[in-house]
Amino acid sequence: MKQLITVENLHKSYGAHAALKGVSLAVEHSQLTALIGPSGCGKSTLLRCLNGLEQFDEGRICIGTITLEMHEGKLPADHSTKLRNLREQAGMVFQSFNLFPHLTVLENATLAPVVVKKQSKPAAEKIARELLKKVGLGERMDYYPSQLSGGQQQRAAIARALAMEPQVMLYDEPTSALDPTLVGEVLGIMRQLDDEGMTQVVVTHEMRFAREVADQVIVLSAGEIVEAGDPEVIFTAPSDERTREFLKGFLQ
Repeated sequence: MKQLITVENLHKSYGAHAALKGVSLAVEHSQLTALIGPSGCGKSTLLRCLNGLEQFDEGRICIGTITLEMHEGKLPADHSTKLRNLREQAGMVFQSFNLFPHLTVLENATLAPVVVKKQSKPAAEKIARELLKKVGLGERMDYYPSQLSGGQQQRAAIARALAMEPQVMLYDEPTSALDPTLVGEVLGIMRQLDDEGMTQVVVTHEMRFAREVADQVIVLSAGEIVEAGDPEVIFTAPSDERTREFLKGFLQ
């Protein structure tokens, strides 16, 4: 199967702290990849690099036909154009929802396609309505974020990202801010998208979800990938001591 995402030798530092140390990985079309590891290991930094929210120091990222690269700290002349194109291809869902509080759910999902992709408002609204129905918010399109539960807000955020018709969906701990009773609502949407063939990369602490739903699990520790592969293998017979330590209590 063709690779949709490739990352080669990615480095990112914050002052003297190296957050990513030569990370390389590949994600195939329609794969759901889970990034796991202890807090501060570089998972979220890696994800934010994938859609250009963080500028990496060295390496290369390819999503579809779009390539971002940095060599010796120098940006290519067309970096801004490529960055804009990449962000259109990589939908991002944050742990804090980031919905516009003064806009309804429908308006939140319609805004970017109209402003960024220059879609007509009727066309954008048609797509947004279909997506909001898909995530179970068909009866709440005219609600404001404050009128929704956390799980409903996160599902609205997923619909908003999908409205841009991205090739890839990226999630940064999408359930960490939710009441435990609402986590299943969001994970259920991600399962559905996986069944439909959407390529997804998720930073998560939901180990059961990573094991049961992901096609690939990548384990990070201190800015490096220490193990990657089939979830069942990683959760039953990890080869690296750092993985065994992190998954202590989850291993069978």
